[in-house]
Amino acid sequence: MDLQTISSLMKQFEDSEMRELKIDDGDFHLYLSKNKQNHSDKQAPISVPVQTAQENTKAVEEESKEEKTEDQGKAVKAPIVGIVYLQAKPGQPALVHVGDHVKKGQTVCIIEAMKMMTEIKSNLTGTVTAINVENEDLVEVDQPLITVKED
Repeated sequence: MDLQTISSLMKQFEDSEMRELKIDDGDFHLYLSKNKQNHSDKQAPISVPVQTAQENTKAVEEESKEEKTEDQGKAVKAPIVGIVYLQAKPGQPALVHVGDHVKKGQTVCIIEAMKMMTEIKSNLTGTVTAINVENEDLVEVDQPLITVKED
């Protein structure tokens, strides 16, 4: 795809009701999302001035979220990039809820990366004060997943 086609596609996506768009065509891969996330420089974004402004806004939002979560406890962070699942299997209840007591080593969510499921275990013992992601969000390395107020 050429840059003009991609730019047109991005504009149509922005004006649509869709939340995510993924296109895979041979060696070409495009992923667009309107979900609020902090995108790191580890990915290769397409340079468009509108995207840069949106990423800066998202980075500021993430920093303010991190400041708020520090008051409520410490964060269990994502060790890898991938899609986060808050329940073990579709249709089952979430692994943890706000107010639950978690122990060090307890599974709090699952991250799928390249068709591999990785259980994310708490490195803290305490009470869950916040769940910082939604089911099936794309998460980055070191993104806070849940906040735990230690005992």
